[in-house]
Amino acid sequence: MERENFKSKLGFILVSAGCAIGIGNVWRFPYVTGQNGGGIFVLLYLLFLVIMGIPVLTMELAIGRASKKSAVLAYKKLEKPKSKWHIHGWFCILGCYLLMMYYTPVSGWMLSYFFKFATGTFESGMTAEQVGNVFSNLMSNPVEMIILLALIIILAINSLTLSGAAEGIKFYLVPDLEKVQSIGIGHIITSAMSQAFFTLSLGIASMEILGSYMTREKTLPSESIKICILDTFVAITAGLIIFP
Repeated sequence: MERENFKSKLGFILVSAGCAIGIGNVWRFPYVTGQNGGGIFVLLYLLFLVIMGIPVLTMELAIGRASKKSAVLAYKKLEKPKSKWHIHGWFCILGCYLLMMYYTPVSGWMLSYFFKFATGTFESGMTAEQVGNVFSNLMSNPVEMIILLALIIILAINSLTLSGAAEGIKFYLVPDLEKVQSIGIGHIITSAMSQAFFTLSLGIASMEILGSYMTREKTLPSESIKICILDTFVAITAGLIIFP
């Protein structure tokens, strides 16, 4: 049976970006940026996206498009006789299962916090301990352990109008060499490299699967760049929401 294909370029880009864009952008990117010196981390992150993220993403899309198969069968079809590359496909599937164990509870926390903010659980003047207790109560309630580009942009614009926003932007985008020395440039480099791979969902065959539905008319490098731009836009905007 012939494998179906995306009917439009826009459809493929949006679905692929939707796979890449997630908690790694909205939650993890600002978190690790704050841990690793702000501006210098952002610069290294963007560098690794260009020199490593886009090439690896292009390679994964190429494997999917050339094979038109699932993760394991893709390597079986493309590998040389008696080669064992298909074993990597099984590791990819295992990685996807482990990733879902990570994403599912955090997605539940985010959804729960959305309703908590909407219903007034977080009130003005709450202490840090009281805010922390909200999360503790969430974790202890099994019922509660079980949202979007326009909203992200609105939140970013609102954050930029807050008092003291300039200091947040400075921390976020201006490299602090003293902080780099205290943290260690090696640690920042490995963190930025890790985030570049994590944010594009590389190494777990998800992009290979999407590539298997690509038509031959699409240019792989250009599609990878478009996905990377959309993904990075959301990550950078998330930082503009949080740091100001």
